[in-house]
Amino acid sequence: MRFYQIFPLLLLTFTFANAQKNPLVTRDSVDQQNWVDSRYDAMSLDEKLGQLFMVMIASDQGAAAIDQVESLIKDQYIGGVIFSTGGPVRQAKLTNRFQSASKLPLLIGMDAEWGLSMRLDSTYSFPWNMTLGAITDNTIVQDVGRRIGEHAKRLGVHINFAPDIDINTNPNNPIIGNRSFGEDRENVSNKGIAFMKGMESAGVLSSGKHFPGHGDTETDSHKALPILNFNRARLDSVELYPFKRLIENGLSSVMVGHLEVPALEIKEGLPSSLSEQIISGVLKEEMGFQGLVFTDALNMKGVTDHGKNGDAELAAFMAGNDILLMPLDFKKAKDKLAKAYDKGKISEERLSESVKKILQAKYKVGLNHYKSVELENLYEDLNSRKDDLIYEDAIENAITVVKNDYYLMGIKNLENKKIAYVKFGDAESDAFFETLNKYAEVTQINGKDIATLKDKLKDYNLVIIGYHKSNESPWKPYKFSEKELQWLEEIAAQRSSNLILSVFAKPYALMDIPSFQSIDGVVVAYQNSKLAQEKTAQLIFGAIPAKGKLPVTAHREFPVNRQLKINSLLRLGYSYPERVGLDAQKLALVDSLVQHGLDSLMFPGAQVLIARRGKVVYNKAFGKPTYDSEDSITTESIYDLASVTKILATLPMVMKMDEEGDIALNNTFQELLPEYADTELKNVTVLKALSHYGRLPAWIAFYVDTLNKDRKPSEEFYREAPMDGFHIKVTDKLYLTDAYKDSIYDRIGRQDLKSNRYRYSDVAYYVMKEYIEAKKKRPLDKLASDFLYGPIGAYNTSYNPLEKFPLNRIVPTEEDNYYRYQRVQGYVHDMGAAMQGGVGGHAGLFSTAGDVAKIMQMYLQEGYYGGTRFLDSRTIKKFNTCYFCKNNVRRGVGFDKPELEGKGNTCGCVSRKSFGHSGFTGTYTWADPEEEIVYVFLSNRTYPTASNTLLIKSGLRTRIQEKIYEAIVN
Repeated sequence: MRFYQIFPLLLLTFTFANAQKNPLVTRDSVDQQNWVDSRYDAMSLDEKLGQLFMVMIASDQGAAAIDQVESLIKDQYIGGVIFSTGGPVRQAKLTNRFQSASKLPLLIGMDAEWGLSMRLDSTYSFPWNMTLGAITDNTIVQDVGRRIGEHAKRLGVHINFAPDIDINTNPNNPIIGNRSFGEDRENVSNKGIAFMKGMESAGVLSSGKHFPGHGDTETDSHKALPILNFNRARLDSVELYPFKRLIENGLSSVMVGHLEVPALEIKEGLPSSLSEQIISGVLKEEMGFQGLVFTDALNMKGVTDHGKNGDAELAAFMAGNDILLMPLDFKKAKDKLAKAYDKGKISEERLSESVKKILQAKYKVGLNHYKSVELENLYEDLNSRKDDLIYEDAIENAITVVKNDYYLMGIKNLENKKIAYVKFGDAESDAFFETLNKYAEVTQINGKDIATLKDKLKDYNLVIIGYHKSNESPWKPYKFSEKELQWLEEIAAQRSSNLILSVFAKPYALMDIPSFQSIDGVVVAYQNSKLAQEKTAQLIFGAIPAKGKLPVTAHREFPVNRQLKINSLLRLGYSYPERVGLDAQKLALVDSLVQHGLDSLMFPGAQVLIARRGKVVYNKAFGKPTYDSEDSITTESIYDLASVTKILATLPMVMKMDEEGDIALNNTFQELLPEYADTELKNVTVLKALSHYGRLPAWIAFYVDTLNKDRKPSEEFYREAPMDGFHIKVTDKLYLTDAYKDSIYDRIGRQDLKSNRYRYSDVAYYVMKEYIEAKKKRPLDKLASDFLYGPIGAYNTSYNPLEKFPLNRIVPTEEDNYYRYQRVQGYVHDMGAAMQGGVGGHAGLFSTAGDVAKIMQMYLQEGYYGGTRFLDSRTIKKFNTCYFCKNNVRRGVGFDKPELEGKGNTCGCVSRKSFGHSGFTGTYTWADPEEEIVYVFLSNRTYPTASNTLLIKSGLRTRIQEKIYEAIVN
């Protein structure tokens, strides 16, 4: 008696009524049936039996193995080949060779659960199922499935033995684990359906495995026969549930695992892959499955002990399998099936059922019109930007926060944080550490012993531990070492700091940690890929939200489906151009333009940053600090911003003071500085001055009056070392008299107003600086740092950078032969700012493109960034308004604005709402609220001499801007 006959009639009636249509039958079923019937009728028995087998080959195997498979194709008419290891081009060539040798096109299969890279080098690796299981938006999983299907199809693969829909309820499962979508049956089913539909939409057959369920085992079926010792009710509610759901949704095939399941098979020790009761009874009759049924590999130890010389293969076919995968001895197995047919044990009807299903599958994947695999651009097609975008979307949505005490992540109030990073694990961690440092100054702390490490960590109030394990495969070790567990406990107990644990491994790694009471934040990234590290760092700092949900129970404190959402703090993230609607190929023209600038000697080196929609998509460094440098410019090189200082230091302070009522746009200079009451400057307003409409002189060469007759610094004004009365540091060997500050402001007050209304001028910013410092009773550099640079995370931004950074990080600006008579490096290039001790309202700020972008993004976001409201949106609008456009003055209040007509200071393609500034040393930044673009260009075009105006004459900075706008995808 068959197993299914012992079930109640009511159950049978229900299951038969719900039997699904054959998923292998296409819409053009008449044409398909004609093709299937004609091919079947033309086959000999030998050819029909050959169709039942799929043999394994690897493209990295030797000629003998390849020749042997080709012989089986020609002489034994095998129906398909499953490829294993090797490379994509080698496999494509073999596929074409094998298909040419086959009388009937072969069904090509692969195990490519997370992409072709599961088996092949030089191919793309998508997230493991456990990672996908953490995603709450199943359309993303469907996109992954589709892309894996497209890769398979491009390589000539017709069936991917995926998705794995085992429910991994056993953390100690040695073979499934990360290959499972998780332990929640609904999540596993929904993810499996999404993945399946995606892959099938690409024209590749799916295969649910490992029926009836391999998730709750502690034995690897490659090595022995696992046992599922559960009752039928448990199997129905857990193991079998995803298979039912996927069958209802059109699953093409099922792979039957080598599992002992006493509740489904009466015979003790019989693998499910050989069980008629399980395959024909449960799978086909009860569950109504009409698609292809595959055995798992028949060379695995879980089945090889159950029949030699073809006996296992014969038993597998008699049990109801259609395709016998990777037989231990093909010829003996085929002979066994032929003898069984001759003896009537295998009927023509039974043979026809399987062979015609195989032919239906071949028709469905297009083998009725076979085309060889195109070799040209194969590598590029299998490693495209589209893959990067899908992978990025998946990783961003998978990363899961399971603990976040005190709302620690995303990290706010950076000015109060001193952050240390400690690496655990034995895998790569550079991407995580480097990305952390894009948001704040993070120091890696190492120690040979825990006492040393703890002592060093006392100086930090936030510790981030990254636990990094191999990302090579889902089977790599993932557990903390005993030493790491001990160190983690001791670091956590040191309550002088907050602690965040970032796990770049299987979530089960958390199970070995006794308690999380002293760990404030825990984030699970699932994998240790470069992108997973980068995105986790971005999440920790609030650049991206936390959306993931635990697919398994990771700890008694972290049950399955645990999810703590974190909203974005609107910090700049990092992504690809296509993610934000920019064409990467067109954007690559920026490289050529900058290279042209280098080749034309416009500047020795440069940084260029482009961000859109809150994502940095281009951040590159070019050239060298000087033309004869051995070192290269990096994205961490620090540039003198020159007049860009105006909008990044003085202007934000003026705006904040405007909000606080400490200054108003209609205030006059005499109201700000009473000593100007009897000067021509007395009625110049803040509005007009900062709009460059105040008739002020463009600049004043204060330094010239301090030179002697040889045009060298006069001893009357300077000393070579600091001493009483000489404390204003111009360079390390040049100190200006303290009294000269009054001389600067006295000379400004003696200036005549110019006749022309519009004149770009630095002078207003001397006045603004003096007023700000007098009102706030603190120097401008400290005010700007405390108000803006510290909280926003612009820790590379500073006046007088040598006080914070090593000389080799700071780019030289000139070989000065007219004032300082030395290389200007680490000291402000502008002479007036230098005479103010390096802190000018108009110049003196140093920074990187990355930091400039943070401040410009804050402006773009109307005063908000990183969880902090720096300025009111109405204030931003007030100062970004062109009040004198009717008088042909394009300027905003402090901000530069686009020319009223033509190009000029921009490409002419930016919106009227856009704003920015340029700097004498070769710097430029611009933000456009309409297109949500931030652009930063930093160079030292003044090196070795400021007389080099090639950059200015070429319009290179705005030509780059033009290429950015041309790259926008409409």
